Amino acid sequence: MAEAEEQETESLEESTDESEEEESEEEPKLKYERLSNGVTEILQKDAASCMTVHDKFLALGTHYGKVYLLDIQGNITQKFDVSPVKINQISLDESGEHMGVCSEDGKVQVFGLYSGEEFHETFDCPIKIIAVHPHFVRSSCKQFVTGGKKVLCEEHGTNTTSDVQMLLLFERSWMSRWKSSVLHEGEGNIRSVKWRGHLIAWANNMGVKIFDITSKQRITNVPRDDISLRPDMYPCSLCWKDSVTLIIGWGTSVKICSVKERHASELRDLPSRYVEIVSQFETEFYISGLAPLCDQLVVLSYVKEVSEKTEREYCARPRLDIIQPLSETCEEISSDALTVRGFQENECRDYHLEYSEGESLFYIVSPRDVVVAKERDQDDHIDWLLEKKKYEEALMAAEISQKNIKRHKILDIGLAYINHLVEKGEYDIAARKCQKILGKNAALWEYEVYKFKEIGQLKAISPYLPRGDPVLKPLIYEMILHEFLESDYEGFATLIREWPGDLYNNSVIVQAVRDHLKKDSQNRTLLKTLAELYTYDKNYGNALEIYLTLRHKDVFQLIHKHNLFSSIKDKIVLLMDFDSEKAVDMLLDNEDKISIKKVVEELEDRPELQHVYLHKLFKRDHHKGQRYHEKQISLYAEYDRPNLLPFLRDSTHCPLEKALEICQQRNFVEETVYLLSRMGNSRSALKMIMEELHDVDKAIEFAKEQDDGELWEDLILYSIDKPPFITGLLNNIGTHVDPILLIHRIKEGMEIPNLRDSLVKILQDYNLQILLREGCKKILVADSLSLLKKMHRTQMKGVLVDEENICESCLSPILPSDAAKPFSVVAFHCRHMFHKECLPVPSMNSPAQFCGICSAKHRGPGSAILEMKK
Repeated sequence: MAEAEEQETESLEESTDESEEEESEEEPKLKYERLSNGVTEILQKDAASCMTVHDKFLALGTHYGKVYLLDIQGNITQKFDVSPVKINQISLDESGEHMGVCSEDGKVQVFGLYSGEEFHETFDCPIKIIAVHPHFVRSSCKQFVTGGKKVLCEEHGTNTTSDVQMLLLFERSWMSRWKSSVLHEGEGNIRSVKWRGHLIAWANNMGVKIFDITSKQRITNVPRDDISLRPDMYPCSLCWKDSVTLIIGWGTSVKICSVKERHASELRDLPSRYVEIVSQFETEFYISGLAPLCDQLVVLSYVKEVSEKTEREYCARPRLDIIQPLSETCEEISSDALTVRGFQENECRDYHLEYSEGESLFYIVSPRDVVVAKERDQDDHIDWLLEKKKYEEALMAAEISQKNIKRHKILDIGLAYINHLVEKGEYDIAARKCQKILGKNAALWEYEVYKFKEIGQLKAISPYLPRGDPVLKPLIYEMILHEFLESDYEGFATLIREWPGDLYNNSVIVQAVRDHLKKDSQNRTLLKTLAELYTYDKNYGNALEIYLTLRHKDVFQLIHKHNLFSSIKDKIVLLMDFDSEKAVDMLLDNEDKISIKKVVEELEDRPELQHVYLHKLFKRDHHKGQRYHEKQISLYAEYDRPNLLPFLRDSTHCPLEKALEICQQRNFVEETVYLLSRMGNSRSALKMIMEELHDVDKAIEFAKEQDDGELWEDLILYSIDKPPFITGLLNNIGTHVDPILLIHRIKEGMEIPNLRDSLVKILQDYNLQILLREGCKKILVADSLSLLKKMHRTQMKGVLVDEENICESCLSPILPSDAAKPFSVVAFHCRHMFHKECLPVPSMNSPAQFCGICSAKHRGPGSAILEMKK
């Protein structure tokens, strides 16, 4: 029956483990490891009963009365045989040089670890608690407290002991004698005590008290909430967060107490300090231990659960929770179930939580196990992310904290991430991550490429391969190119365009492309790619031939870039057939490399292309291709008549007779009219307009251009018997020929369409001419008057004459040196000055005087404006 119960308990434990793992999606705040080495050896033969922690070492008490000093790895450094029975509590001072021990057989010992100093006392009851002064190392602080029954008196050589449980303070006095005093008595057994600074906190069956050792006063009593729980089975847990903050855990209740100074006005008979409960809340499970963690709490809880199958209570794994205290409640930050050895048999009193303030280490002590909880560092965070397969977050965390991580390398995490993505089939993402993770490590790149080849995903990694720094072995690039060549011509062509030609052996790839072209000789993608490979290999001739065959737009860029004009002299027709516009521009831009004569000769059999070339040449320069102008007449007539007339007008090298012959043969009237007029045969030209085109407006326009009276006369004579022509003449000749001449010749009785409108237009045009003349006259008169007034104002202005002026004739100063002598000076409007006697005497026919200098320079005669005499 017992075996069945044990198996059921084990199965419950396993199911609890599995459910917790499934629900554990949040990252734990702490990490755990068993304290091994010497501890493992001790607990194989004995059971842990208590432990205390110092920054430098640990002290472990056992059920067989042994006390072991351990280093932080659990190795035994010292061993003390204190008692044959259970050690109940161990206390260390802050220096770690003195230790106090109490045991179940009533023994109390306080001794120096590195000195011969020692105190022994034996009580006749089990001693559950002991606490040495934090500064016990000082001679003034040789104090410790313990719980027991005090000796009441000594009579006749016998001792009488009280049955009342007391909290006793032992002090070393003068002559190294120890004396004891009662700090508190009654209220049942004392099962927990903590000493911090000048304050001692202890718990008995009724509640928690705090004693001020300096004032020798008890300053508070915090009663126990749940009196239904047995204090021996569910002991109180005490913990000083700092010198004034006490944390109390009892049953499922947690209280945080703050010791404060009382104001002087409130003292009277009260203690100088008082306690305020700043936070109080309930927990889900029974509390076995407490410890502070910054502004949070670490709580060790004893858990009992009920089996769904048997409906019996069983001991579950203890929990270590991190909670955030609030005023009346708390917030759970994390919760971990701990698998300690023998947890199925443990009670709440069997667990203890000790902690090291300096390093935030928490020790979970049970009879068969000691587990150490530590705050998780960045390495632990990365471990958890990797365990949860959150590789991207792990990589990011490692990059951010690369100076702080010790166990992980960014590269290793990155490689694991790539492997994970490959396993999931996310090949594109894995390949993209290679760029960032592999960086410039050529060996790793090559390894990853081969790995992608094994799974048939070379295409996925190809866009991300390094192309400069580093450069991989040519075989790697060739392997990928062959992969594309076998299955994806477009992808192959893209890689050839994007990859520099020096990454791979060009001749190997060229041969591979040729082999494929044997199967599909007309594949444009492969042909174009082969041309690009030829270009990389500087085999421009073959590349050009392929481009021309494909009629590819890059052919002109290839010719320009690599100066292949010598190679295209016999391929001009192909270029023109492909893109005549670009070909002509290229040929004309490079006349020094391919002459006009050579181009014309090559195009001799393709006159339509020859015309395109010569036409653009003529547009650029009317004289460069003058030797071909005669040929161009036929070409324009055949392929581009709209541009024939402009060509005839602009060309000065065109043989007019030849042109006239061709135009007459083809009955090109407009062109023939132009040639006749240009050759001086205007009357024939006009006759052709009238007879062939029957266009009076064009005839009038032609007559206006020639501005020849005889032509007008011919036009009138031709039109006199044609009423529509007469109407056109009446409407247009008013400004060139006197309309009366035409009107007089109109036969009487001839019906002329719109005659009245034409006559009205003639009168309106005449009236308009009169108005224009009068307007012009008014403007002319107004401008003349304005200029006259301006000239008059200018001439009325004085002219400065001083010693610096000279006579323009004799070149001597204009003013005499002796101002008393008489003189006469003539100044013209042009500012030239003369002595009067230096000017020629005016004749009777022309009495006016003019400036000889300005008259000689054709500036117009300047008349004298001032004559000075004295």
